[in-house]
Amino acid sequence: MSDWADEKRVLNKRSSSEDGQWRTSRTPFLRDPMNDLSEHSPVREVTFMKGVQIGGTEAGNNWIGYIIDQAPGPFMVIQPTVDMGKRWSRQRLAPMIEDMDCLNTKIKPARARDSGNTTLSKEFDGGLGIITGANSGSGLRSMPTKYLMKDELDAWPVNVDGEGDPSEIVDARTTTYTRSKILNISTPTEMETSRIYKKYKEGDQRKYHVPCPHCEEKQVLDFEKLHWDKDEHGEHMPETVVMLCENCGKDIPEHHKTWMLDQGEWIPTGPANDLHHSYHLPSFYSPLGWMSWVDIVKKFISSKKSRSLLQVFTNLIEGMPFEDETNKVDRHAIQERAEDYRLGELQWGDLVLTAGTDTQPDRFETIVLAHTMTSIRVVDYKIIHGDPDDKATRQELDDYLRAPWQHPSGKQLVIQGGGVDSGGHNTQTIYDFCRKLKRRHIIAVKGHSQRWKQIIGKPSKVDVSIKGKAITNGAELWMVGTDTAKLQIYNRLGVTDPDADGYIHFSKDLPTEFYEQLTVEKLSTHYVNGYPVRTWSKPASARNEVIDCFVYALAAFYHLGLNRWRPAQWRQLEEKIQPKTPDLFAVPENIDQETPAEEEKMPVKTKKPRARRRKPSRSGFVQGGGMYA
Repeated sequence: MSDWADEKRVLNKRSSSEDGQWRTSRTPFLRDPMNDLSEHSPVREVTFMKGVQIGGTEAGNNWIGYIIDQAPGPFMVIQPTVDMGKRWSRQRLAPMIEDMDCLNTKIKPARARDSGNTTLSKEFDGGLGIITGANSGSGLRSMPTKYLMKDELDAWPVNVDGEGDPSEIVDARTTTYTRSKILNISTPTEMETSRIYKKYKEGDQRKYHVPCPHCEEKQVLDFEKLHWDKDEHGEHMPETVVMLCENCGKDIPEHHKTWMLDQGEWIPTGPANDLHHSYHLPSFYSPLGWMSWVDIVKKFISSKKSRSLLQVFTNLIEGMPFEDETNKVDRHAIQERAEDYRLGELQWGDLVLTAGTDTQPDRFETIVLAHTMTSIRVVDYKIIHGDPDDKATRQELDDYLRAPWQHPSGKQLVIQGGGVDSGGHNTQTIYDFCRKLKRRHIIAVKGHSQRWKQIIGKPSKVDVSIKGKAITNGAELWMVGTDTAKLQIYNRLGVTDPDADGYIHFSKDLPTEFYEQLTVEKLSTHYVNGYPVRTWSKPASARNEVIDCFVYALAAFYHLGLNRWRPAQWRQLEEKIQPKTPDLFAVPENIDQETPAEEEKMPVKTKKPRARRRKPSRSGFVQGGGMYA
């Protein structure tokens, strides 16, 4: 297959950064996986777990062209969704067929009558190709197939049309053929649920070993071997990056990579499996001119800002599944690092206040958070006892959310937004309560546990007229992506450096029960139709009001759009609340002033300044105020 690609494959400039004739020598690590897919190879399954910018997708495209030209038979290409299948067909397959004579003579133009050439179906001499999505049960059952390409496997749905795992469903379509072949290709996601990682472990787990240009000892390229300098201020210098040889310890500049890749070889690291060859290739092997080691170091430095970015780096650059450490959050360690400040008092650096309120049948529980550009501080934890349906109880909560907070700078801050739980037994009461507080951005919220939902979504109108139509200025319900919010909170709890982005500050005044409720939920794995799914759970008798309050306060932060603020906006707000610019008109304390004689004093006319109307800023807050009363 690699020889066929070198002779006939043409890369189209619409889908490739390097158009023209395919050269396997540009990506020599793709030679063995492609040859395993050749018609006469005894290998029946190939798994390719990869990073980005290493040509893995084009290797799969080569296989489809090779099938049509050299090994005719029915094939299926499965993308995560039908829409993605259509996009692949139009942007990848169609240009390849159009540019290559060995293919366009075997597949009639789509414009021809009865050509059998559609976006999702390709008829050719000796075979038929079907392109579909893993979200289409009917597409997966369409026909038996000899060749099966499963692209971006980790993005496939867990269950399709209630029939189970689409990967298992489509694998069964190949059993009719004794010499069938399957290609699994994907970047990985999470360790426990990654399909591609599971497939990789089932194979012989090959890694690409390249020689050192100094001692010629062969080794794998990984992030641990990358080293770079820092300047005198401790700032990273990615442009100095080199790879250190694990044998001789000498620096390997990246310009040696072309020779190293050409001399490399795949070596199995797992049990022998002649029928299933599995390959792992991170982006460190990306050819010169694609993704450089400098680019990789820059991405790593950025990824340290949050665990979500670190997961992206692990998945897309290292080509490895991300092992979530959420359940490793230690409640005792968090409590022990609590700081010596009093609840109910603001500290220097506090800029924006949001609140989250959990509703229980006999009380309200509220957390107030102070936000900066990079951190969060727990300002207060308040329990208001009483029936939420009782007007006096709601008024006490209203007064608490309305009250100003004294900042050390002398300014007064107010709570800019808050989320109040409406999912309990007092739903209508909370709607009525929040309807009156819309101008203060106090919103009725309800948790949505579906995975990957955004932290705050679009509101739904819950007040209707007598005719059943939504009332324009009526109450609204905002859905909160609790799974996403909890994951972000737990990731931030894992940040232990007070100066690092994402750190959460706690007061020593907080009770032990606060930390117990904050960390009570764990990500647990259960199986849906035999496939692992991770969900949040807690012991049946345990309380979790604190983590819910935290989620709603974070949702209020997103509701205000503060997650989209630029650093300059945060600095501008900081200058308003706790200005660093000195007062140029202040008189130095050490300078003696002479009091002018009475006859030298001149009367000064004063003019009452004209009141100016404050205009709302582009961010939605009032200029010169807004963030503080």
